[in-house]
Amino acid sequence: VFVSNFVGSEPFAAINLIMPFLMILGAVGFMLGTGGSALVAYTLGAGDEKRANEIFSLLIYVLIGLGLFFTVAGLIFLEPVSRLLGADEVMLPYCVAYGRIILLALVPFMLLNVFQSFLIAAEKPKLGLAFTVAAGFTNIILDAVFVGILKTGTFGAALATGISQCVGGVLPMIYFSAPNKSLLKLEKAKLEMSTVLKACGNGSSELMSNISISVVSIIYNFQLLKYIGE
Repeated sequence: VFVSNFVGSEPFAAINLIMPFLMILGAVGFMLGTGGSALVAYTLGAGDEKRANEIFSLLIYVLIGLGLFFTVAGLIFLEPVSRLLGADEVMLPYCVAYGRIILLALVPFMLLNVFQSFLIAAEKPKLGLAFTVAAGFTNIILDAVFVGILKTGTFGAALATGISQCVGGVLPMIYFSAPNKSLLKLEKAKLEMSTVLKACGNGSSELMSNISISVVSIIYNFQLLKYIGE
């Protein structure tokens, strides 16, 4: 809304082109969140709280590692991917400028997704809602300030989104790292690939659902560009 009204049709089109790619990278957070929370909830139900915290911590650390890898890979391939998705010479700078900032906030975005599921497993769903609402309002307010008032264009829109993702992802990280009243807390964990793969298997349907939505959006964008342009 803010970009289309205050910046223009080309930047708005550029954001729509690059967003599915960014969402595909962030979908791993949905996978580990959904699959991992089921595993953690099962372990808590079995009465093994220590093991549940080990699994929870392991999956968060794996997610951060994957997020950093995707961030670097995304930054390297951002321009060619933008071209592949249909960006021309007018839209390409907007795709790259927006995508770079969102990629720098990719780890918090993935944490935002994963913590929503784990906050339910930790019996703190209201806190999860509070973090989500806080992130949403941060995005809206900063969009109004950066894009509507300060006229910073797509850079401001991306910055607003990135900061809001940090609100939704970093605050739960701080909560679980500190002493808290939930069933879960972050602690030391050793790498167990069998546990990671089991969580991935449990959450694979969520991953594919999010990827399929993004792929449909990409195809839809190709058709829009073909018939009506930017």
